[in-house]
This record gives sequence, C-alpha cells and structure tokens, in this order.
Amino acid sequence: MKALEIKNLAKTFDGMEVINNISISVEDGEVISIIGPSGSGKTTLLRCACGLEKPDRGEIKFAGSFGMVFQQFNLFPHWSVLKNITDAPVNVQKQDREEAKKHAMELLEKMGLKDRADYYPYQLSGGQQQRVAIARALALNPRILFFDEPTSALDPELTQEVLKVIKSLKDLNIAMVIVTHEMAFARDVSDRIIFMDGGVIVDEGEPDKVMNSDNERTRAFLGKLAGV
Repeated sequence: MKALEIKNLAKTFDGMEVINNISISVEDGEVISIIGPSGSGKTTLLRCACGLEKPDRGEIKFAGSFGMVFQQFNLFPHWSVLKNITDAPVNVQKQDREEAKKHAMELLEKMGLKDRADYYPYQLSGGQQQRVAIARALALNPRILFFDEPTSALDPELTQEVLKVIKSLKDLNIAMVIVTHEMAFARDVSDRIIFMDGGVIVDEGEPDKVMNSDNERTRAFLGKLAGV
C-alpha cells in the first residue's frame, strides 16, 4: 500500500521553476534516497511534501501521518530532551502524557540516549541532537519519515553515528524518503534511488542500477563525487 503519492508537483520561486512535474510514489516500509547536486530541487520537494512550502500545482496524498528530520536539528533550546519529544504527541495528537513519556523513553533507549532525557540541547553533541530529532519524529508514530540531509551539519564520526541509527529504522517498517549526499549510505539503505537535477527526475531505480547508470548526467554527478 502506498504511504505517499505525489503527482505532477511543481514549485516556482521568483519566476524560476525549482521543481517541475515531479511524480513519486512511496510504498509502506520502502526507503527512497534522493540524490543530486545543490540546487536540483531535492529539499524543495521534501518541503512541499510535508507542507512547509505550498506547491504551485500538483497533488500530494498521504496514507497516515509523517515526520520530518531537518539538517539543523530544530530542537527547542529551552526545552529538555524529554519535552522536545513529548510536546507534539501530547498537545497536537492529544496522547496521554504518561504514555507519551513512556514512549519517549523507549525511543531514547533505542537512540542510545536514555540517560539524556533531562539534558538540554546545548548539553548534547550534534550527533546526539540529531538522534533526539529522530526520536521526536518517531514519537508521532509516522507512516513515513522525511530526512533532509540529516548528516550535513555533522563531522564524519558523528555522521556515521546518525547513519547507523537511520539504518536501524528499517526494522520498524516505516517508509523513509532521505535527501542525502552520502552515496555509500544511499546504496546500502535504499530500495530505490532517485537522481534529481534541474528540478526534474533524471534517473531512478534500484541502487545498483542508478550507481552504474548509463545516463550521462548521472554518471557525471557520481564521477565528481568519486573524484573522477
């Protein structure tokens, strides 16, 4: 069953079409990585999908709730880790407060952060903050999770820490759409990879198909990343 279906999506900023006629469907439990150069429309696509930007045209259909994990964590600095995770479930979804706390602690344990529940974001490393952000998204019991370059603000060691956590989420059968520049990670975790450039989908398929694509633009992009 489809967790998300996007049809003919388009978005223009200041007269420039940033995404043009994009159509994507995501099945329950499917993991899709979106790759491409800066300015190709990847983040705009995610922001339109989760309602942070209003598309000019097109259709977006969800089958259930979603969560979003941002590049810069976006934790509330004046709230504890626990409150960051439980606030939306309690005040938006009207979950029982004690049940929300219990779930939050289970998520923190999964993230290896059970002993950090009473800490504030400034007391955590970047990798720990991003794991809290992932726990916050999971607390909403989403059917699909969006990740917008979740490791771009982290150094290499912390990047691997967060990527390991994201990989572990596959066991939860939550659909994921991940914008990333981490090609090895995209190959390992994805069921499908989408390559975007110039606001359109240039290439799409199983990881090995895209990584070994005959498409000249895809090959040029991957070649630059490999230093070729």
